[in-house]
Formats: sequence, structure tokens, C-alpha cells
Amino acid sequence: MMRHSRFHSAKLRHTVLAASVVLGLAAGLTGCGQPGGPDAAADAAPTQTLLLNRADLLAVDTGEFATGPVISGSLQPERQADLRAEVSAIVLQVFKNNGDKVQKGDLLVRLDDTSLRENLSSSQEAERAAQQAFDQAQRQFERLKTLSSSGAVSTQNLEDAEIRRNNAQSDLAAARARVVQSRQQMEKTEVRAPFAGIVSERAVSNGDTAQVGKALLKVIDPSSLRFEGFIAAEQVNQVKVGNAVLFSVNGYGEQQFAGSVERVSPMANSATRQVEVGVRIQGSGTPMVAGLFAEGRVQTISRSTLMVPESALVRDGDTVYIWKVQDQKLLKTPIQLGGRDERRGDFEVKSGVVAGDQILRHPQGALSDGGAVELETTAVAKAGG
Repeated sequence: MMRHSRFHSAKLRHTVLAASVVLGLAAGLTGCGQPGGPDAAADAAPTQTLLLNRADLLAVDTGEFATGPVISGSLQPERQADLRAEVSAIVLQVFKNNGDKVQKGDLLVRLDDTSLRENLSSSQEAERAAQQAFDQAQRQFERLKTLSSSGAVSTQNLEDAEIRRNNAQSDLAAARARVVQSRQQMEKTEVRAPFAGIVSERAVSNGDTAQVGKALLKVIDPSSLRFEGFIAAEQVNQVKVGNAVLFSVNGYGEQQFAGSVERVSPMANSATRQVEVGVRIQGSGTPMVAGLFAEGRVQTISRSTLMVPESALVRDGDTVYIWKVQDQKLLKTPIQLGGRDERRGDFEVKSGVVAGDQILRHPQGALSDGGAVELETTAVAKAGG
């Protein structure tokens, strides 16, 4: 009897617990579909306030917008020397390689001077012989000139002596010229740097035969690099000497270099119909590698206008907007952009904002249009500054 009573009590408790679970689930499902259910409670929860500080905001302001014709070309040294052989000889030694720095007067290439040295010795011997002949003719002329004054010799003899003296003098002058020429030829066997710079191209090696005019080395002065670019002929009337130029160089990443127009070619290229423009590079950090491709823009147009940085822009297809903070609310505001200032990367704004509007500097995350904003301070940076 006792065993039957315990079994009955346990079965009853199990039945009650199962019924409670079923009722709880039913109540939950019923609440989800009713206005007062969990979804309604979540919808009724207050929207979170976005807390901002000074670094998060900037004020739209006017700035200088500059643009102009696109210019592309390469970096070229203004001072460069193509050193070539001026005598025919064997290359004995090349002292510098590509990339080596040199100072003015440094010996770069030595050519074989054996035959030229023999020519110099022969010329010097000829000069000494001519000097002796002239000295003898001069003494003979002076002697006959003295005798002629006393009537001991005829005038014809004196004139013949004078002719021989003059011929000897001419021979001496020619012999001296040959010595100078031979010495100059000797000097040409030593090729020296015409200025301080860097060897950019080595064209010969030890043992090569260097004919007259053969390229030996090329020396450039990296500090004299210029941006030799081209612009479209249709835009040449916009470019003037002194215009600012901002450009980038292949191999230097996003680094920007500044310069100014130094000259504008008076003739267009016959093949491309483009006009060459020479740009003097300004400031520190000048590229030191010649021949690199460069591209930029000549700043021919400059005006004061509203500017915003690219970091503040949000793009959605063809639409561009910013997040404006106004009356402690966050407003998603479409704007119309103009050109891009290549110097700083800021954009010209034609419509959508006015000077003094406060906008998010770096809009990120899930922002809500019309959401509440709380500012720690009202002082913000200026977008156009």
C-alpha cells in the first residue's frame, strides 16, 4: 500500500511540471504577437545618444582650391656629360662604376698613351731642332746687319739672311704648335669628371678599343634634376612661367613634390602635338634618380571656396553625402562635389553645406539619421584650414 502511494505521487508531480512548461511556452508565443510583447518593449526602448568630442568634428570652411592642366613626363638632369673618346686607343682601366659618386677632376678612364707619348717626344725633338735653327739664323742676320752698316756686305746678302731668319722662326712656331697638340692628345687619354656628380652609365670595360667618338661614361648632377613634362597643346595658353606645379614620381609612392614652371617650349612636338614644359623642383627631399616617370598638375586656377577632406565623405554609388551635426542631432546630408585639390586631397563643395557647418571628421559604424548627439565641447577644427 505504501509502495503504490509513492508511485502515484511521483507520477502526479511529473504531470504538473509538464503542464507548467507547456503553459509557459504558450504564454511566450502569445506575448510575441501582442502589442505589449517583447518586440514592442524593444521598440519602445530609448535611442542611444552618440557622444562626440573635439577630435570627431570639424567645421566646414573656405580654402584655396587650385587646379590646372595635367603634366606628365620624366625627371631629367640639367647638368649631364656624355664622356666620349677623343683619341683612338685601348682602354687600360675604368675607375668608376654605375652609381659611384665623383668629384670634379676625378680620373674616370685611362686610355693607352704609348703611341701618343712617342709622338710627343718626336714633336719635342723637332721643336728643339727648330729652336737651334732659328737661333743660328738670328745670329747670322745680326752679324750681316752689323757688317752691312759698314758696307762690308751687300744689301742682297742681308735680305737673304733676314728671309732665312724669318723662315726659321716660322718653322719654330709650327714645331711648338705640334708639341702643344701632342701634349693635348696625351691629356685626352685621361678622362676626368667635368663636375661633381654620379656615374649614371658605364659604356666600356678594360681592354675595349675606343675609337674617336665612342661613348665611355655618362656623369649627371642629381641636384640639377628637373621635371621635363608635356601638356596638351589646347591648354598651353593657360600655362605661364612661375605657375606652381604639384606632381608625384613613380617609385616614391604617394609622396608629393612641388615645383614651378621654369620654361615653356615655343614649339609643339611634331609627333604628339604636345608642348614641353620645364619644371624646377623646389623644397627638400628632391628625388635623386633620373629618368623616373612623373605626373602632376600645373596650378593655373586658384579660387577661394568651401572645402572638405576626403575622410569626411561617404559614397553610395553616384551619391556623396556627409554626416552633419545640427541641433544635437546627426543628419545625413547629400552634397555636390567639384574638383579635387591635388595638393592636399580636399574636395570643393558646390552645394549641401555652408561655412560653419559641423560635420563628422571620420564617419564610421552604424550611424542613424536624426540620432541624438551629445558634444563634450563646441570647439571644432576647420575643414578648410
